[in-house]
Formats: sequence, structure tokens, C-alpha cells
Amino acid sequence: MVAPEKEVKQLDRVIIRFAGDSGDGMQLTGDRFTQETAAFGNDLVTLPNFPAEIRAPQGTLPGVSSFQVHFADHDILTAGDAPDVLVAMNPAALRANLGDLSKGATIIVDTHDFTARNLTKAGYTENPLDGDTLAEYALHTVDLTGMTIEAVKEFGLSRKDASRAKNMFALGLLSWMYGRPTETTNAFLAKRFAKVPDIRDANIAAFKAGWNFGETTEAFVVRYEIKPAKMAPGNYRNITGNLALSYGLIAGGVQSGLSVFLGSYPITPASDILHELSKHKGFGVTTFQAEDEIAGVGAAIGASFAGQLGVTTTSGPGVALKSEAIGLAVMTELPLVVVDVQRGGPSTGLPTKTEQADLMQAMFGRNGEAPVPIVAPQSPGDCFAAAVEAVRIAVTYRTPVMLLSDGYLANGSEPWRIPGLDELPAIDPDFATEKNQGSGDDAEFWPYLRDEATLARPWAIPGTPGLEHRIGGLEKGDGHGNISYDPANHDFMVRTRQAKVDRIASSLPPLEVDDPTGDAKVLVLGWGSTYGPIGAGVRRVRKAGYHVAQAHLRHLNPFPNDLGEVLKRYDKVLVPEMNLGQLSLLLRAKYLVDVVGYNEVRGLPLKAAVLADVIGGLVAEAEGIDIDLTPASIQQESHDD
Repeated sequence: MVAPEKEVKQLDRVIIRFAGDSGDGMQLTGDRFTQETAAFGNDLVTLPNFPAEIRAPQGTLPGVSSFQVHFADHDILTAGDAPDVLVAMNPAALRANLGDLSKGATIIVDTHDFTARNLTKAGYTENPLDGDTLAEYALHTVDLTGMTIEAVKEFGLSRKDASRAKNMFALGLLSWMYGRPTETTNAFLAKRFAKVPDIRDANIAAFKAGWNFGETTEAFVVRYEIKPAKMAPGNYRNITGNLALSYGLIAGGVQSGLSVFLGSYPITPASDILHELSKHKGFGVTTFQAEDEIAGVGAAIGASFAGQLGVTTTSGPGVALKSEAIGLAVMTELPLVVVDVQRGGPSTGLPTKTEQADLMQAMFGRNGEAPVPIVAPQSPGDCFAAAVEAVRIAVTYRTPVMLLSDGYLANGSEPWRIPGLDELPAIDPDFATEKNQGSGDDAEFWPYLRDEATLARPWAIPGTPGLEHRIGGLEKGDGHGNISYDPANHDFMVRTRQAKVDRIASSLPPLEVDDPTGDAKVLVLGWGSTYGPIGAGVRRVRKAGYHVAQAHLRHLNPFPNDLGEVLKRYDKVLVPEMNLGQLSLLLRAKYLVDVVGYNEVRGLPLKAAVLADVIGGLVAEAEGIDIDLTPASIQQESHDD
């Protein structure tokens, strides 16, 4: 039998979503496809999405796990709004994801689990693969499980164990369809299952069988080619936000000459930072998995007192528990990096879903006047630079710093250019080494004297002769640092701590405003992980011929010095957020600008197409014109998302 001739079509981008039961290995499948794509040289952005339950009920909608990857031959900003291809391993996966597909999308379904029982569990009254229910899609029904069992039968596995390799069969098929390199996956499987030869060989065989099925079957007569993207020169790797953030903390330790101490308690979605940092003792990193959140931050503060870089990692619920101790770090004026990988709330909320609703908690979530700087990364790779910046501020200004990542950034990935050492800032801890008050025999060490430029107090390592000093949570007397209940002193110290945080703004660069023509009347201002969707939405509006400006905030406390002037240059300011308007509230209060909020708290990233419509509406209002953003008007350009 001669294999059918396959047509090869050129594409500039594609969005693929793998979906199945939480036990079907969809995260592994998506990750391997991503690594293949990164090795090929495409630009990419990913969106893992999985249940909070360790093992949700099998075959049900709450148990569906998915992994979306958007890859292209050009610069892209998001994981994409709507998949071009859905791989559904069971009825629940099909039903949970069908609503996200556009007409004409390709659906590849594993028919093996479309039994009456599984259809009922997914809420179907009849099989959607029969009749014309899916007629508006390009449907491919394939018995992935059955073919996998047949492909690996020589290894003597039970039927259940053999069927677990079906995700590798699916990966092989999609790797063939999109011309992905297979060497990285073969090497990964050989290493991953090296201790269990039969499982290793079965997974490799299933992967190859999926590739061969695509090559020989008449069901798939077209394969697609997406050429590598043009990127700035440099060394690149695919990286997740949590991994980049971990590397940034290590780099901050190296640049400051400080040993990094992580005091942490596992919590989704921040736990990977603890796992990663524990691997890097060679860089002077010490990790301590504490018995609870409070113990973790307390240990980190102790490490900072001892002259190390104290770090604690958590999510929103953990920040609530750590708030008193963070206030202690404010009072003692010690460096501390508090990483909050935000998730859906309140309470336990949506542990595996993304949100950016902890901004007010970061700003005000402590008793008393306890200001802390706030830094937020904008993409998975940017988590590295944001972490280095948080270390710079903490060490230079002797203050705890809140670093606000989120679940989308933490688990998502993108190509990241590895920076050179000469691109990293020098961070000087400038430890106190001698007495600073008086002279001769009357000389003393005053722990609350101020650096004139930064208002930072001296940082003296315990055990330094002559620099013994009192420390604790009670109010300090100005300069000498002894306990003080004097009303005027308390007022002065409160204002001084606030002024120290405000002083950070003088070290920040001007806010970058992307306004190519200078004719825009509408500014879209974002923070955190909304950067990608906002950028993609702005691109759509510009491609349709209209003017709009974009700016993005890394520093949320203090704001850049020129932010107020930037806001006043525009007639309308739109602030999209995955909360109910927290940044909008801060901007209105500080700058008296009537910003317009666009707010969603769905546990998912904002969609570029929706933002484009919102932006277009504001542009139309500001300029007094009609705007056409129908798909036809920007069809060939919307690929830039």
C-alpha cells in the first residue's frame, strides 16, 4: 500500500488546545508540544488550565484539564482567544471546550470513551459525534486509545497501563501535522521513564505510532508548516513564569552578594518556586519549608536580620496570614521579598485559576500605616527582571517588597532571551561596619539614622563589634531606635517610612508610552499579566486604521513620577483588570482622572477580541467617529495576537 500524497500548507500561526480528563496527561502533552515548538524556533505563548482537585471525578466537566499553545512565525502576545485545533480525549473535554471554538475549527476526538456512561457524565443526552451537531467544524473521529493499545501490546502492559500512553499517540499525531521536531520528546521519554523500561518503550512506541498514523492515514491529507519566528539575536529558552521568577531571585542574590533564604509554605500556584530554588544550593540558596505561612515569613525576616536576602513565596490566602509579619518587616526596615502568585479568591476560591485581585491587599493589607513597594511582571519571561527589580528595591531601601505575579504568568510559558551579566543591575547591600553617631569614646551605633538619598536605615549584621542594636515591632525613636511612645515621634516616623517608599520613584525610568503617531486620544493602561491581551487588542484597533496608545505599569507603589502627566495627555484612559477595578480606584484617588475600567474575574486571561471592541468603543467616543472592527476589516491582521 502506498502512503497518500500529503499537501503542505503554510500558516503564520496556529492555536492548539489539548483537553481531556485530569488523568489523561494533557499538561504533559501540551508541555512536550511546547518544547518541540520552542526547539523549532517559533514564538509561542501557552495557557495551562487544570482542576483544583487532585483527582476530580473522572469523565466530568469539573475534571477536564487542558493545555493551549499559540505559536507563530512572528511576535505574538497571548495564548490566543479561540483554538484553531481542539484535541478532545473524552465527551467532557469536548463539551467543556466546544464553546471556545470558532466555526471551521478542527476537532480531533478520541472516540474510545464516547460510551453511554461517559456521555451521561458529561451531560450529553445523545452522542454529539452522530448526526450534524458538529457539522460546522472539521471533525476527525479517531480511536486514539484503541490504536495506542495495539501499538504497545508487545510490551506486555495491562490494558489500563497501555491506554495511558494515548496522550503520546495524540502528541505524535499533532507533531506530524505541524512539522514539530521529535528528538526532544524521544529524549525526554527515555529519561523520564528510564527506571521502567516497559513504560518508557511503550510511550516512545505510542508517540511514533501517532506520527506514523498521520503520515499514512487518508484521514489527514494536509500537514501544516509554521516557519521559525524572527527574534532579536541572543540565546533563548522556553521558560515559565515561576521558573523565571526563581532565576530572578537567584540573580538578585548574586548581584547583591547576598545568600538567598527562602522561607515558604507550599501553596498553589506558587509552590514551583520553592521546588526550583531548592535545587540551587550552589548559588548560596537556602530553602526552608516551614510548618505554616507565618513561620515561613518569620524565618525569612530572621534571615534578613542576619544579613541574608529574605524571601517568602505564597498566594493571596498566604499573604493574609503573613500580614502581621510583613508589618514587622516594615517597622524593622529590613529587606524582604514577598512573592504573591495571585489566584482566584476570596478564601480558597479558585486555586488553579488566575486573577489579579490582590493589589489592594498588597497596598493596604496590614494594620497601621505600613507602606510597601509593589512590583508586577507583565509576562512569564518578565518575571525574571521583575524579581531582580524587587531585590534591588528591597536591599537598597531596606523594605519589604510585594512582587505580584499570577497563575497565568506562573504556569504559562514563552521564549525568553537569556540576559548577559552586564545587563543586570549592581545591588549594594552597603552593610554598616562602624559606629555612626558621636566620636571617640562616646561614639555609638544608631540603627535608624537615614541615608540622605534613599532614607534607608543602616543594615548591621549581628555580631559586628560595637554595632549591637535593639530591634522589634514597637515604634522606634528617630535615629537612636530605642522604643518610643512619643506622639510627635510616631507621626514623624510614619511619615518618614512613607517618604522612603515614595523616594523609590526617583530611581525609576520614565513610563514608556507606546503612541506611534502621537495622535491618540485614548490610552490603555494595564498592569501585570493583562499586558499580552491589551497589546493584542491595541494591535487590532491600530491595524483597522485607528489611533490608540498603550502603557503598562511595572511599579504600582510608588507610581512612576511622570504617570500623572501621562494620564492627563489623553481624553480617555481605559484600565482593563482581572478584578473589579482596583488599579482604577488608586488612579482616580491619586490623580483625579476619571479612568474607565474594564473588569472580568472569570479565572481566565482577558480576551484580545473583547478588549479590541472595548477600546474601539472608547476611540469612537473620544474622536466622534464610527469604528468598524468587524472580523473582515482586520481579518488578515488579527494573527498578531
